[in-house]
Amino acid sequence: MSIIKRMAGNAAGEVVDTVRFFAGVAGVWLVIITFLFAPFHIPSESMQPSLEVGDRVLVSKWAYGYSRHSLPLGLGYFVPDSVDLRVFPRTPERGDVVVFRTPAQRRNLIKRVIGLPGDIVEVREGRLFINGEIVEREPIAQRTYRPHSRPNRTVNVTAYIETLPGGVEHPIYEQSDFEALDNAGPFRVPADSVFVMGDNRDSSTDSRVPPNPRSPANGGPGYIRLTEVVGRAETVMFTFKRCREEEGLYCPTGRVWRGL
Repeated sequence: MSIIKRMAGNAAGEVVDTVRFFAGVAGVWLVIITFLFAPFHIPSESMQPSLEVGDRVLVSKWAYGYSRHSLPLGLGYFVPDSVDLRVFPRTPERGDVVVFRTPAQRRNLIKRVIGLPGDIVEVREGRLFINGEIVEREPIAQRTYRPHSRPNRTVNVTAYIETLPGGVEHPIYEQSDFEALDNAGPFRVPADSVFVMGDNRDSSTDSRVPPNPRSPANGGPGYIRLTEVVGRAETVMFTFKRCREEEGLYCPTGRVWRGL
């Protein structure tokens, strides 16, 4: 009988040790994804060609300080709206790729910061203007790809290198200069917000589209409040390749562990 008791006691001790181990691992994991780094997956073509569907991006949570939306697993949505502050605040720089929360739609999005607080942003016939000055772009290629959302069709785009004020260069796609959002604004960015756009300009619902309170799913994010910014996307850690390697279709490679 004593042997059975000892065996039961040893088994119980092992269970307790195992639970403590996994609780410790979970605690370390929560600390890391809350305060240091977190992964983010790319669900759409809105940031092509910088990011593709299936990419897993590393996001630095500490880059702009912490708010309720820094909490993992969407826990920030359960914190009262009155708790609207940031600890160790820092404003994103123009050209940063940021992940942010959209409280109305209750989901994460990723876009590039185009306008800073106080800026006037406008799009005229497909050309981007910031504070009345046209943003230069240089065509580099004509490309055709299959969109992830409609794989039975193809999309033709012109790839450009766009140079933002301050000298940040990044690639963009344009189907044409006469699409739905190619004339928008002017927008004056509020003091507590930034203006974001997708690099795939004609396939992105971004700050050019205001929120729709009656139907959040059909609206856009509008201006992004600084307290809604989760962090800065640093690089692609790995990717689940989704594009098809077909003759005449563009299927990009070489994004992993490169800057955005």
